[in-house]
Amino acid sequence: MVASVVSNEILSPVAPSRLWKAIAKDSHNLMPKLMPDIISSIVLLEGNGEVGTIRQSNFTTAVKDFSYWKDRVEAIDDEKRVFKYSVIEGGLIGKKVKSTLFELRFEDGADGGSVCKFKGEYETIEDSLPTEDETKEMMGSMVGMFKAIEGYLIANPDVYA
Repeated sequence: MVASVVSNEILSPVAPSRLWKAIAKDSHNLMPKLMPDIISSIVLLEGNGEVGTIRQSNFTTAVKDFSYWKDRVEAIDDEKRVFKYSVIEGGLIGKKVKSTLFELRFEDGADGGSVCKFKGEYETIEDSLPTEDETKEMMGSMVGMFKAIEGYLIANPDVYA
């Protein structure tokens, strides 16, 4: 097993409070609408979005390696706009990784925009790290989801205001 961390930072013209509401609080409703070719549904299995909530994300056949994952909300800090969750079943759990923990942080940026920081910690099953291409693909998926929400918020300035 090997432990590793991947991270990314995105500058956005959207205010951090709006991104926080859309991503940390309402992504289970928003993502299937914005990315129906990839995400067929996100279902709350336990909880109401707070710490301990378990969600199941169901993917379309566009995702080749798995059809779903279940994640658990590990931490949510409305004041600091920090959201942490772990994938507990499905996805690459048991195939390539033993455990994952993702952190999303939304900070004030220039001109009323945001600095959005993504960090993923994981422990592999094998004694090797993912290739550079696999790491880029993992971060690219997260950036793609982020950009879909960002685009929606730019096009709809009164939503989550």
